[in-house]
Amino acid sequence: MRRWQLVAAIGLGGVAALLGAACLTVGCSTIDYYVQSVSGHLDLVQRARPIGELRADAATPESLRERLALAERIRDFAVSELGLPDNRSYRRYADLGRNAAVWNVVAAPELSLKLETWCFPVVGCVGYRGYYDRAAADAEGAMLRARGLETVVYGVPAYSTLGKLDWLGGDPLLSTFIGWPEGELARLVFHELAHQVVYAEGDTTFNESFATAVERIGVQCWLAAHGSDEAKRQYATLDMRREEFRALTGRYRDRLEALYAGDASDAGKREAKSALMAELRGEYARVKVERWGGFAGYDGWFERANNASFGVLAAYNEFVPAFERLHQREGRDFARFYAEVKRLAALPKAERHATLRAI
Repeated sequence: MRRWQLVAAIGLGGVAALLGAACLTVGCSTIDYYVQSVSGHLDLVQRARPIGELRADAATPESLRERLALAERIRDFAVSELGLPDNRSYRRYADLGRNAAVWNVVAAPELSLKLETWCFPVVGCVGYRGYYDRAAADAEGAMLRARGLETVVYGVPAYSTLGKLDWLGGDPLLSTFIGWPEGELARLVFHELAHQVVYAEGDTTFNESFATAVERIGVQCWLAAHGSDEAKRQYATLDMRREEFRALTGRYRDRLEALYAGDASDAGKREAKSALMAELRGEYARVKVERWGGFAGYDGWFERANNASFGVLAAYNEFVPAFERLHQREGRDFARFYAEVKRLAALPKAERHATLRAI
């Protein structure tokens, strides 16, 4: 199929919906940007098969059959108990043959935690650029570093098309996360479905904090209702580490923000920043041994940690406590909670953030 035919076949609305997780070869024209975005997602969609079909296929390994059955139960729970969309998403499965669905590139200045942003139709301005090809992501990262920005390239196990492509089969379950522990699998499904409920154009912090709050509330509901003792223990251990990681990195993020906002010279800020990062890595090394029994899952993050890394963490966590309190305030009723979040999403960005901070 020729490029213009492919664009016509999927439709411009579908093209735009994919731009937040786009594959862009450096130097491509705008039309190539659209086409490769579509091609990357179409490849993913075309690999997907219905869960029922796979479970009935004798060639499907028993381990995968069991994980798909668990994913089906989690998906049904998302609808019946969490009020998340009842559509075609996460009712099919695709083996991607790689360890990430896309690779995100994020960047920030040397003396700031403010992320570089890119603006697209439908999704608005976001603090990352996504690629289906790791080499293209690395090339983009190198270009940003050449501009003097600190960059991070990281793999993303799943992404949301915001429910815009349900007619194409929705967002499938992927080999990149299907084998995760029960609680982690539930978290991811709930998070990505939450993006289909509410999405504020151009406000990554609002969107990711909301989805993170839904995943955290949702997985507690799931485990309380259906989790085995082993699944609960496993999730408790992983969540303890995750919370301590957030607390540790949050303290240093605050210190970096204060440093960058201060009156010291740029040279003084660079020196203080270097000392802070060395202190951060030393504290992590102690926590890893004394609290986590040598668990090495965060080693890569701390090895690569820079301003871009801290900027991403802020986007995913800043308003989570506010959303959790809002859920409580609405009587833990998901329909009322989502309605209030939709009301907030309709406000101007500054007013939206001020309201959440007040909560």
